Amino acid sequence: MRTLIKNGTVVNHDGERWADVLIEHGIISRVDPGLSEDEADEVIDAQGCYVLPGGVDVHTHFNIDVGLARSCDDFFTGTRAAACGGTTTIIDHMGFGPKGCCLHHQLAAYHDYAAGKAVIDYSFHGVIQHIDEAILDEMASMVHEEGISSFKLYLTYGFKLDDDAVLRALRRLHQVGALTTVHPENDAAIAQRRAHYLAQGEVAPIFHARSRPLECEAEAIARMINLAQLAGNAPLYIVHLSNRLGLEYLRLARARHQPVWVESCPQYLLLDERSYLREDGLKFILSPPLRNLREQDALWCGISDGAIDVVATDHCTFPYSQRLALSGGNFSRCPNGLPGVENRMLLLFSAGVMTGRISLPRFVALTSATPARLFGLWPQKGVIAPGADADVVIIDPRRTTTIHHSALHDNADYSPYEGMVCRGEIRHTLARGERIFSEGQFCAEPGRGRFLKRKAFQAPL
Repeated sequence: MRTLIKNGTVVNHDGERWADVLIEHGIISRVDPGLSEDEADEVIDAQGCYVLPGGVDVHTHFNIDVGLARSCDDFFTGTRAAACGGTTTIIDHMGFGPKGCCLHHQLAAYHDYAAGKAVIDYSFHGVIQHIDEAILDEMASMVHEEGISSFKLYLTYGFKLDDDAVLRALRRLHQVGALTTVHPENDAAIAQRRAHYLAQGEVAPIFHARSRPLECEAEAIARMINLAQLAGNAPLYIVHLSNRLGLEYLRLARARHQPVWVESCPQYLLLDERSYLREDGLKFILSPPLRNLREQDALWCGISDGAIDVVATDHCTFPYSQRLALSGGNFSRCPNGLPGVENRMLLLFSAGVMTGRISLPRFVALTSATPARLFGLWPQKGVIAPGADADVVIIDPRRTTTIHHSALHDNADYSPYEGMVCRGEIRHTLARGERIFSEGQFCAEPGRGRFLKRKAFQAPL
């Protein structure tokens, strides 16, 4: 099967040009102007549109059990939503397993969750919930045999690691060629503040934000930066950054040439803590919480000047009806997380590219090229070039899209972005050359997505 995408502007992280794209058997074979339609079995006219690498979302939580509840998007509904929003690859953060389980336990569980369901290509981040010699010994086989070259550890929640465990994990992961990712929040400070508010009967959603102020996040970021340096200058990736102070600590680390990278998410760029004052404020409970507009502005500066490397979603969906039933209005009993995997590409395109905050190549870097490079998928993913997988999203900047959950494809019952008007429209999503979303219609079968064994970590040049 040969597919030709004609008359569009092809954009990669390093530039843009008018060109046609020829796809053969799921692989990009040529990117040149004026390719003949005679070479193709199918022609897609991209006149006036941008032809971009399919999105790579490296932070999702499908089918995760958080104790209070299990997220309502599995690997079918979650990847379906991703496909309809222009994302063609996800890397899911595995949830915690039974106490004391080995690393391979959760990997086997997640392979079962995804098999026969995913509609786009996928991988997983390992999860480290305790450290002992057996876990340290197991890391090498996870990287080199299983293709899991990044691992997440937590500084809060039930399986949080102390500094000794963090140092041991950082050092060993660096040795075996893996990237350490971290959820950075100071657990003790949060626990004290939450207990204080609950004792006062302050249980409304706004007290979720007040119990987790930005200093709790920023302190943990600074600590991780220093621990990574003490662990032999181990590479470090900070997930879901929400504040200026943490970003300034990361800038300092970069200034002394530490290998650190940082991700933020659309919710921290486009929503703010006033959402918690709404009658339906429980819809916006996530950690770290939404911040104020000053913090949002600082993140946009980081997006624009290159200090922030990746925009991912942290998609973790619990229906509003379930939030109400479980919490009774008490923030401390509400499961954490927001939907958004379908909206990431268009939200950033509209609020970033179409406003002039970022260029088209910068958009590609944030949404596909840099995550592919950091997480062992480059150059198979994240670029429109001969030899790469034909993962493509075509965006029409002349159209607008109003976000309504009734038109989305996840399994939730609301969108935090309800009613937002985006400049641009996703016209087509192709994954390995196959149209999986086209002109408003999802058109793929569950199980077509493939597990991706990722290469060992190498710092992008």
